[in-house]
Amino acid sequence: MQSERRSRFLFARRTDPEQPLGPLPQNAREEAMAKTLNPIAALLLSVALMLLGHGLQGTLLPVRADLEGFSELAVGAMSSAYFAGFVVGCVVAPYAILRAGHIRAFAALVSIGSASALLYAVIPDPVAWALIRCIYGFTLAGFYMIVESWLNERATNANRGALMSTYIIINMAAIMAGQLVLTAVDPSGFTAFVLASVAVSLAVVPISMTRSEQPAPITFVRFRPLELYRTSPAAMVGCLLIGIANGTTWTLAPLYARQIGLSTDQAAYFASAIIFGGVLAQWPIGRLSDRMDRRYVLIGLCGVTGLVATLIAVVAPSTAIMAIGMAALVGFTAQPAYSIAAAHAYDHVEADGFVETSSGLLLANGIGSTIGPITAAVMMGMMGPSGMFVMIAVVEFALAGYIIYRLTVRQAPLQSTRTDFDLAATSQVGGVLTPELYDESDPDVVMSDGPHYEPEPLDAGQVAEAWETEGEALADSIGDEEHPEPVRPQPD
Repeated sequence: MQSERRSRFLFARRTDPEQPLGPLPQNAREEAMAKTLNPIAALLLSVALMLLGHGLQGTLLPVRADLEGFSELAVGAMSSAYFAGFVVGCVVAPYAILRAGHIRAFAALVSIGSASALLYAVIPDPVAWALIRCIYGFTLAGFYMIVESWLNERATNANRGALMSTYIIINMAAIMAGQLVLTAVDPSGFTAFVLASVAVSLAVVPISMTRSEQPAPITFVRFRPLELYRTSPAAMVGCLLIGIANGTTWTLAPLYARQIGLSTDQAAYFASAIIFGGVLAQWPIGRLSDRMDRRYVLIGLCGVTGLVATLIAVVAPSTAIMAIGMAALVGFTAQPAYSIAAAHAYDHVEADGFVETSSGLLLANGIGSTIGPITAAVMMGMMGPSGMFVMIAVVEFALAGYIIYRLTVRQAPLQSTRTDFDLAATSQVGGVLTPELYDESDPDVVMSDGPHYEPEPLDAGQVAEAWETEGEALADSIGDEEHPEPVRPQPD
């Protein structure tokens, strides 16, 4: 039951009285961490490279679109198209992975992502960019699904916390690093697009050398909004509205920065400050929510974000430092909201419902993220740059009001049945991550039986023999070419 599963969570207390409660020695912790991360080092390197290119594209495109003279509506449509492609990818990509296998599907998706980064510069047209962004969103959804499938394959109850936390840190750090690459290149040229393409292309190299020991589980994404709403109305509505607000800040922040007069470098810092603020807040806010009804925390986050957004809309930042500081504050209060809403949903479901709940929240958030940017772009066209934060303030205050209403109609779950806050399962990145390892008996979890590259390892003798055989075959072929047999005339 729920009270029994607490001991298996990432941050649960140790319950075995024979185990020591003191901290492990430093060298033992380092050895344990090395054993956890060494088998997936190539995988994490691929994640870093892919998301480095992703972060660069996410900041470059709004800035370049502004330089190209695209309208606010065009930029908003491009951003919404990306999230629409991501939502479709979450639903469709599992079938492609099951058909082709993890590595083949990964290589295909990364190749498409790399090509898309170059096509922007080749076809500077808003409709084409929206289509390319949609395709790229699809590929990124598949990318996340494959990576997190392998991570779950490698994870155990003992190492899951360290493994998934490292993944989340690399995820956020790579995106921020990609955003800051824009400070070193000219967004009006071709170089930035080439760098994004190169980073994405290189992501396939480490993963191509990875040997999968067994077919990794793939999760099917099911979205039953009525069932999810019955389980946790606050979480369902929360993730939808949070997607509207956060999807807007993630994609339109560079455009807003440019429109208030910031330089390209400052726009990159402005966008990365939002993510950085969210990274700082995730853990402390999450642990705070373990100590009280999570809905109170969510109300506080929404209320403060709404107030900050209102302040930015009314008193536009007059300096770059002021703008970047406010961006970090918005990130600090807005970005953890999805984590709290997801954790609240997990408090109301059994372990066998984690996968469906996680996938449902992911799609609700993706649908909201599809709605947000284009709506904000319309308001920016009507009101100027401040329209973006006016929309965010309205959404945040609306969500706070709805959760206050929910407090009056539903009691908080008992402390003994709640799940502990889990950073990986509630972070607003990637695909379907749950507070526990995937249960292979879950109908939403399928073990891939597609083709895998799993050659048997060769020892030194076998390698030498293979080289000798290849060398002899090559020498024979060269000899045949140097001394070809004479052509004998054929009788009439």
